[in-house]
Amino acid sequence: MVPSEANQYIGIINLLKHFGWTWIGLFAVDDDSGEQFLQTLEPLLSQNGICSAFTQRITNQHDLTNFSAFYVSASIIYPAFSESKVSIFVIYGDSMTILWVNAYVLLGFPSYNEGTSLGKVWVMTAQLDFTLTGVQNVWDFQLFEGALSFTIHSAEIQGFKDFLQIVKPGWNQEDGFLKDFWEQAFNCLFPDPQELIEVGETCTGEERLENLPASIFEMHMTGHSYSIYNAVYAVAHALHAIQSSRYKHSPIMSGKSLQDLQPWKLNPLLEGILFNNSVGEAIFFQDNRERRGGFDITNMVTFPNKSFQRVKVGRVDAKFQEGKEFIINTDIIVWHRRFNQVMPVSVCSDSCHPGYQKKKKEGVKFCCYSCALCPEGKISTQKDMDDCSKCPGDQYASKDRDRCIPKLTIFLSYEDSLGISLALVAISFSLTTVVVLGTFIKHKDTPIVKANNRDITYTLLVSLLLCFLSSLLFIGRPQKLTCCLRQTSFGIIFSVAVSCVLAKTITVVVAFMATKPGSSMRRWVGKTLANSIVLFCSWIQAGICVVWLATSPPFPNLDMQSVPAQIISECNEGSVTMFYLVLGYLGLLAIISFTVAFLARKLPDSFNEAKFITFSMLVFCSVWLSFVPTYLSTKGKYMVAVEIFSILASSAGLLGCIFAPKCFIIVLRPDLNNREHLMRKKDW
Repeated sequence: MVPSEANQYIGIINLLKHFGWTWIGLFAVDDDSGEQFLQTLEPLLSQNGICSAFTQRITNQHDLTNFSAFYVSASIIYPAFSESKVSIFVIYGDSMTILWVNAYVLLGFPSYNEGTSLGKVWVMTAQLDFTLTGVQNVWDFQLFEGALSFTIHSAEIQGFKDFLQIVKPGWNQEDGFLKDFWEQAFNCLFPDPQELIEVGETCTGEERLENLPASIFEMHMTGHSYSIYNAVYAVAHALHAIQSSRYKHSPIMSGKSLQDLQPWKLNPLLEGILFNNSVGEAIFFQDNRERRGGFDITNMVTFPNKSFQRVKVGRVDAKFQEGKEFIINTDIIVWHRRFNQVMPVSVCSDSCHPGYQKKKKEGVKFCCYSCALCPEGKISTQKDMDDCSKCPGDQYASKDRDRCIPKLTIFLSYEDSLGISLALVAISFSLTTVVVLGTFIKHKDTPIVKANNRDITYTLLVSLLLCFLSSLLFIGRPQKLTCCLRQTSFGIIFSVAVSCVLAKTITVVVAFMATKPGSSMRRWVGKTLANSIVLFCSWIQAGICVVWLATSPPFPNLDMQSVPAQIISECNEGSVTMFYLVLGYLGLLAIISFTVAFLARKLPDSFNEAKFITFSMLVFCSVWLSFVPTYLSTKGKYMVAVEIFSILASSAGLLGCIFAPKCFIIVLRPDLNNREHLMRKKDW
């Protein structure tokens, strides 16, 4: 008739977890049942992150006449009561266990009195009972104020209290139990006609049970009583079934009367019994021959008159539907006065707040730990996390490391002040180049424009214009097309521009050498050599770019790792080798152009454009030599800005150094733009 103890273990664990009590003390009666309780409960505690600070056995065999032995037992238990960090005691035993615990405190600790308290919350199993008789009924239960008890589920039987109010000890003269109980409960004696002298107070038989404190007698039906009540009705239903016509001639009866029936023959009928009791609850047995039922959770509310009241605050039953196996109403619980109606805390270590993780301490139980800040890039969102977790790739850890914050996606956009500035500079240089080109086309027949290959000059200006415009491909959210065009168009266009500069330089050298009498270089003078240099050098770079696009082209990519709080929307170069091969080839052309121009810088002014080319290529090489380390040391939109700046600066260097002096003569000093001035010799 008693529910399975498995429900009680489930209830204890859920109760401790519900209130966050992870550091508890265990008391158990010192017998086989107490040992079984500890062996079952302690592994469950560990599995659910709960530790026992101590385990104390309580003997039920004391000789109160041997006070020295009693005080020895009390001194052994004293450290358990004085454990300051433990506010929760789980106790398993019977009514005698409660008696001795009370005795340890009241008699073993002289400093304890009704005005003081240990201030602990007792979690009690259903096997315990608060019943003190005789001399113990003068003790109070303030020690157990606010206790939470598991009791066998019960319901209030209609008319039960009315029945208790009219119970009299003389109802049945053959029932000696009621008389003995009456004398102990009311601390009186029934007069014996054979005794001439009356000793103590005389029982009148008119005493009322409702006047007894709850420690002596409880007026409501307890779980144990409810089980007995249902057991009586179960047997009654089984006997009624035997009397039915169906069983009169069955082997169970074998022609015998009910008085001759052996009790064990009721077992088959009891297993299949099913009925509703007077409260309306269904009574039946499960396959394991246990009655289905759980445990009530009651709160013990004590009163100054040494009485108490049990208040139901919850229920536990593993057979209930998922999520309702454990129910408790925290709001109606009356805690021990020491806690001032604030929920008790019982932990070995203070909780680690979000942003921290537990750090184990050597040589102590796992419930005792210190707190360590989560590592960089990790967070913890709840208290007492064992490990911090990484944020998803598109999020980053907050400063307090207690939450993940979505990363901002960044790229060099036209809404960005840096992007707008670079775009305006690129457009300004583009317009300047267009003006220079228009000026040269307008004055195409003047000597200074016709000198040194007019077509190469136009090609150089157009390539510089495209260089300035190509920088705009680097601004805006990276797309598949723009990623493919960015580096390849930049590489090819710049190769054309540098090839034009190289062609101009070589033209200067060849033209000077052809002026010497009998020189064989005269056949190289003309457009063919310059055009061939431009085409040959440019096609090599174009071939490299075609191979790059065919094998491992650039593509849009989201870099979530480089910058903690940002997602970098970028163009992945695909093949890094091909990217640096394009830059390397461009650098090779620039170095060759600079070297040739530097060697030709002292040629006569009549033919000499090499001085300006030398300076322009010096600027060009300086910009791109500075670009590589700067590019590699920056991230995100600033990396793109560095490349745009290098494109604009190097292109502006070529435009300014080569064409500024010529534009000065064409626009401001047209008197110098004549053949006589160009053919004038300089001493050298």
